[in-house]
Amino acid sequence: MISVPSFISSPADAPRSGRHAGLPPRAGVGLKPQHIPDILDERPDLGFFEVHAENYLVAGGPLHADLTCIAERYPLSIHGVGLSIGGEDPLDRDHLHALRDLLDRYRPAMFSEHLAWSSHGGVFWNDLLPVPYDLCTLNRVCAHIDQAQEALGRRILLENPATYIEFAGSTLSETDFIGELVARTGCGLLLDVNNAYVSCTNHGRDVHAYLAALPLGQVGEIHLAGFHRETDSVGDPLLIDDHGSAVDAAVWSLYAWTLERIGPQPTLIEWDNAVPDFARLFAEAARAQTCLTRADAGREVAA
Repeated sequence: MISVPSFISSPADAPRSGRHAGLPPRAGVGLKPQHIPDILDERPDLGFFEVHAENYLVAGGPLHADLTCIAERYPLSIHGVGLSIGGEDPLDRDHLHALRDLLDRYRPAMFSEHLAWSSHGGVFWNDLLPVPYDLCTLNRVCAHIDQAQEALGRRILLENPATYIEFAGSTLSETDFIGELVARTGCGLLLDVNNAYVSCTNHGRDVHAYLAALPLGQVGEIHLAGFHRETDSVGDPLLIDDHGSAVDAAVWSLYAWTLERIGPQPTLIEWDNAVPDFARLFAEAARAQTCLTRADAGREVAA
């Protein structure tokens, strides 16, 4: 069992009045401003909402007013997209400070980031770029995770990436790399099942073997999303993780396979582009909830 460093506090250790302690093993969705009136009027039966941290790194305004209303009614998961944990540059201390202020303000049940980089030498890209899997990168990313967990005062979840290219110089598999990160830092795993399917399809790998090799005992949240199908220059399938459509049938199947092995986990439906109306998004979450309920029932029968 992984021993979490003593400075990392559990979200349940110090609950704040009016806030929820702990993310339930239920389905949730990403919070979109256009959906907030429907959510506040209808109070849909969802387990949680997730927001991107970088949209809220300001002191006030309507986004915070809306998020405060949501946080009074539902647990929150906050998902970072700009920390550049995989980058060669030192972590941005101002960014870490702003993240800490945000987490202290809302006390979310989960905070997560990406195994990726998005800045170098003061230049920022609007993308999540891959890292080489070697000892040098492993040591650097471990140091960045340690720094982030120390600065934020909590254990973080790290998301497995969707990738389209690989580094010829990599000396570790992605699963071994992630396993070492989790073991050495005590961080958890945000298991993006769609990313796993996208990457394994793009690189011609067995996605079930990939998932089985991950530290599944440290999964704290699951992501599901849609992808876009293309072909590469030699006619092979190329999947793009665009979060712009419903979850694919193959990913639903893989999700059910995963739940059979690790049991129900908090599960987010990500739909960030071509966002549908709330009823359509809620229907995707309801399908995930059906899978979670079935997996829970199956475990009770097995016991």
